[in-house]
Amino acid sequence: MTLIGAPAIRTGTACRVGDPADLVRLLSPGERIHLPGSGAEVPALVEALCAGDAPPLNVTGSFVPGINPTPLERFPQGASYTSSFAHPAAPGLQTGARFRHLPMSYGGFASYLASQSFDVGVVHVSPPDARGMCSLGVAVEFTPIALRNCRRIFAVVNPRMPRIAGAETFDLARADVVAETDAPLREYDVGAPTALASRIAERVAGFVDDGATLQVGLGKTPDALMHKLADRRRLRLHSGMLSDATRLLAESGSLDPAWRHMSCVHVGTAAYYDWLAGRGEFRVSACDVTHAPATLAGLRKLVAVNSALSVDLFGQANLEMLDGRMVSSVGGAADFAHAASLSADGVSIIALPATAGRNGVSRIVPRLDGVCSLPRHAVDVVITEHGAADLRGASVMERAERLIAIAAPAHRGALQDCWKDIAARL
Repeated sequence: MTLIGAPAIRTGTACRVGDPADLVRLLSPGERIHLPGSGAEVPALVEALCAGDAPPLNVTGSFVPGINPTPLERFPQGASYTSSFAHPAAPGLQTGARFRHLPMSYGGFASYLASQSFDVGVVHVSPPDARGMCSLGVAVEFTPIALRNCRRIFAVVNPRMPRIAGAETFDLARADVVAETDAPLREYDVGAPTALASRIAERVAGFVDDGATLQVGLGKTPDALMHKLADRRRLRLHSGMLSDATRLLAESGSLDPAWRHMSCVHVGTAAYYDWLAGRGEFRVSACDVTHAPATLAGLRKLVAVNSALSVDLFGQANLEMLDGRMVSSVGGAADFAHAASLSADGVSIIALPATAGRNGVSRIVPRLDGVCSLPRHAVDVVITEHGAADLRGASVMERAERLIAIAAPAHRGALQDCWKDIAARL
């Protein structure tokens, strides 16, 4: 992998400031800065970047919708924000270049960052050990990739960031500036499982055998799935994000004790973060490791479970667009879905409710009403509360029939009529 520029040589003692908000006064207009997201976000710094006297910066980050509030409208005039995640925002922010959405998977965004250079990179870490090494704790993601090509590094040291034995580390001596804080990390609480999520999860669980390697996204259905798998044994977790239900599997004896369970980030409740501290069975690595094709190709019995906003009768999935607006990103789903579908013993699953909204609009649709996030060849099984459509080895006609069969009963007739018109032109 070719990097732009060489790592800066850092000598002497880092400058120390007080609160992370004080870091803003060390920034100049137009500088390129990389900010970590998910549990590694530094809210005080982000808030300071929106202040009236803050310089306009070119910010690149990985703020996750639903976890990290992204103040696109509040950034100073002339600032821009670049991310692989789409964020619900006021119309015109993309056309005005204030928000630069890069439609990339996690693996693609990792490759992109490896070719970029930044004036400043921010890293959010635990307090250093006796050797001066800090843990990146619950959130590694893209930070190590970005730090390779930063002129300056701003480190935020936080005792709330748990030290995880398998997480990547940062030598505090590399920092140009160090700030300290004692602030809670961003949390994600999925809440209690719903009856609908549990029904869908029950069907998904039928595809997860003992010894499988599991990737799941975030949300009520993935959380409910983890609860359904408490009776499995020797499960291996390899996912972009892991959350509180991981603890349930660990304490129920479901996880393979000989395997270092990997993710690029953990997002959950404060209690979950406390539980992770000091544990040795988890590895938290950068996305150019967790989502690398070579890494994913080596996983046995990979079961990739992801959600979608809609699936059409060809088996294509839209994970990003709703009612004409970009509301999310493909994230790591594309990386894992392709790997699972190509694996001889793997399976790529899309799990979603059959309907959405108060009006019960069908999420199985004749044609996608948004972008195609996952092509049909990367989707093996589609599951709703009404059943599982196994598309493996099925013809185009058979795929449509099986997808219509798991749509909400009230929509099946209309879907059959639409498919007759589509099929007549194939």
